[in-house]
Order: sequence, then structure tokens, then C-alpha cells
Amino acid sequence: MNERKKFYKTVFALVIPMAIQNLINVGVTSTDVFMLGKVGAESLSGASLAGQIQFIMTLLFFGISSGSAVLIAQYWGKRDIPSIQNVFGIAMKCSVVIAFVFMLAAQFCPTLLMKIFSNDQMVISEGVKYLRIVSFSYLFISVTMVYLNTMRSIERVMISTIVYFCSLIINIILNAILIFGLFGLPKMGVSGAATATLIARISETLMICFYNKYHNKDVPFRLSYLKMKNPLLRADFIKYSLPVILNELMWGGGVAANSAILGHLGSSVTAANSVAQVTRQLALVIGFGISNAAAIMIGKAIGEQKDDVAKTYGSRFARLSIIMGLFGSFVVMVARPIVMSVMEIPADSLHYLSTMMFIMAAFVIAQSYNTTMVVGIFRAGGDTTFGLILDVTTMWCGSILLGLLASYVFKLPVEIVYLFLMCDEFIKIPITTWRYKKRYWLRNVTR
Repeated sequence: MNERKKFYKTVFALVIPMAIQNLINVGVTSTDVFMLGKVGAESLSGASLAGQIQFIMTLLFFGISSGSAVLIAQYWGKRDIPSIQNVFGIAMKCSVVIAFVFMLAAQFCPTLLMKIFSNDQMVISEGVKYLRIVSFSYLFISVTMVYLNTMRSIERVMISTIVYFCSLIINIILNAILIFGLFGLPKMGVSGAATATLIARISETLMICFYNKYHNKDVPFRLSYLKMKNPLLRADFIKYSLPVILNELMWGGGVAANSAILGHLGSSVTAANSVAQVTRQLALVIGFGISNAAAIMIGKAIGEQKDDVAKTYGSRFARLSIIMGLFGSFVVMVARPIVMSVMEIPADSLHYLSTMMFIMAAFVIAQSYNTTMVVGIFRAGGDTTFGLILDVTTMWCGSILLGLLASYVFKLPVEIVYLFLMCDEFIKIPITTWRYKKRYWLRNVTR
């Protein structure tokens, strides 16, 4: 088998399970959107906006695990298992602490959190119901995400697919039973969706505990990892993880700010945006898989001190990201008439959704490319600070600022506001391309 064929075989061995996993995660969200859409726009909007709290939290977990993956993937290339164990323990401690803080906030001030995203009292009330229940799942999510993302970094990706697939089935079944009150149970509406999510998250953690004890022969997690002390590795973790965590927080905060801006334009706009965001996630399942595969393979090549191989991989992943972005755009356009016909939301929401999905079709091409660059190629070589600077400038000083002005100062139509809020990914393209060509990302960060 020649080198190119071997590369693509390895890529798709990684991407397919991760794409399925991303698809499953979208399935969990879309199930809530579809079923709560039948309950009412307020329930759909409340759960969607409450989900922004979890979205920000999971981005922090993703930042922690992505930052640790910079080190883990390269140490995996060197087969330095003790260093991987140490970084694994640091990441797990950080994520559990963050989950506990978010859970307390959701339990003791849920109304205050919901008022960030909406001024509609019905939407806030539904969101509070959802938050009070679903926040208990945050601790389970923290353990599951860090564990499974660590397994990805050492090229063990199938376990994530299996765990999330089982979780999806549990979530769908319980959603139907609890939201609509099947088999004689009371109709719980948005509280039923939250309860189903909580049970599904608990099941995920139980499954990885079973896998860790009986099947993980490479880097099984042990509580002793939490007690490991290596000042040099801790300093490296902070150096490479902190910019990623801040990057994800700023990006997630930007997405939440977009939701807040749209949320204050009314529940019909929020409902349309909720559906459009699910469509975006669906369109990017393969694109996100490509970025994760890039981080693993390029990081491993750098750890093995094969810089020429890493360069070759970088150019191939760049091309793949554009191809997958075009495929994602095609998915959005195919899904648009189907979604418009099956969603039971108000007519004005459907009107907004129609335009949003046209904008989203172009957006996913740009995001596929930028995500592969920043999350995949750049982070593989420890170039983590650049992504933070990029998102602060293009989102907060670009699309969000333009969206605020369009909405609150110039009172422009919803469609124009939405276009401005989505423009950051297009601004990023020439900047990420320039950074890629400079090769600042081609660095070995192991000790």
C-alpha cells in the first residue's frame, strides 16, 4: 500500500467513527428540538436557550481536553505513557471542578442565567424548569468528555461512537415517554426532556466505567492519576491548554451572545435559530471529524519527529476540509425543504428559518475550513494562542459588534442581523490561510 492510500485509510478509520459520534450528538439535540417543537415555541425556545449554559460549559471541557490533546497526541507518538497519565489526571481534575461550579449556578440562580438570553417570561419559565433538572448531568458530562477525548488522542475512537450511540437511543426513548406522557405517565414537557437527558448522561458515564475496567489496556484511568505531581508537565498543560480554554470560552461566549441578540428579537426568531443551529451541526459532522483527525495524526507525526510528514498531512487536511465543507453546504440545501415542511413552528418562524438556512449553507463551508486549521492543524503543533486572538478579533470586534449595531441601533430586519452575526467565519479565511503558510504550528512540544 502506497503512502497516500495509507494516509486516507487512516483518516477515514478515524473520521468515520467521529463523524458518527458527531451525528449522534446532533441527534440528541435535534430530538429535543423536534419533540419540544410539538409542545410549543416557548418550550422549544426555553430549552434551547437553557442549553446555551451547557454549551458554554462543554466548550470549556473541550478546551481542556483539546489543550491536553496537544500534549497527549505528541506523547503518544513517543509512546510516553506516564506523561499521558499525568496530563489525563490534570484534565480530569479541571473539568470536574468547572462542572461543579456550573451546576451550583444553575441550581441557585437559574432565572438570572435565563434573563441573559431572553426577556420573554414564558421562555424564561420553561428554561428554568429545564435547567434545574439538567444541571445534575454536568458532572457526568465532565468525566465522559475528558475521558473519551483522551481516548481519541491515542487513536481509540470507536468507544466514543458506541457510548454516544447507546446514549442517543436511551435519550430518544425517554424523550418520547416523558415529554408526551406515554404508557400512562404524566406529560412532563420540557421537564421530561431534561430528565431524559440526565438519565442518558448517567448511562454514558456508567458505560465508560465498564470500558475502563474491562477493556482499556492502553491508558486506563486510575484515581491515582489525580494525585500525580509533575511541575513541568503541569506548566506545559497550562501553557497549551489555557489559550485553548480561553479560545473556546470566547468562541462559546460569542455563540451565546448571538443567541442572546436573537433571543431578544422574540421567541419566533429564537425557535428558527434553534432549528438552523441543529442543521449547521448536522452539516458539519464530517468536517469536525476531519479537524479532530488532523489534530491526532499531525500531533502524532510531530511527536515522532517526522516534520515532513506533518507538512504533507497539513496540506491534505486543508483540501479535505474544503471538500467536506461543500458537502455540508449541500446537506443544508437538501435538508431545507424537508425541515420547513415537518417543523410545527409559527409561520413567522418558518419565514426566518428559510433565510437562515440559505446563509448557513455558505457558512458551513467557511467553518469547516477554519475549524480544521485552528482546532486541527494549529493545535496539533501547540500553536494555541493564535485561535484565541482570532476569535476575539473576528467575533467580538467583528460579527457580534455588527450584529448589535444592526439590531439595537439601526433596527435592521432579522435576516440582515443574522447575516452580520454569521460573518466572522468568512473574515477568518484569509487570516487562517496566512497563518498556515507561516508554519508556526510545526513544533514539537514534548519534553
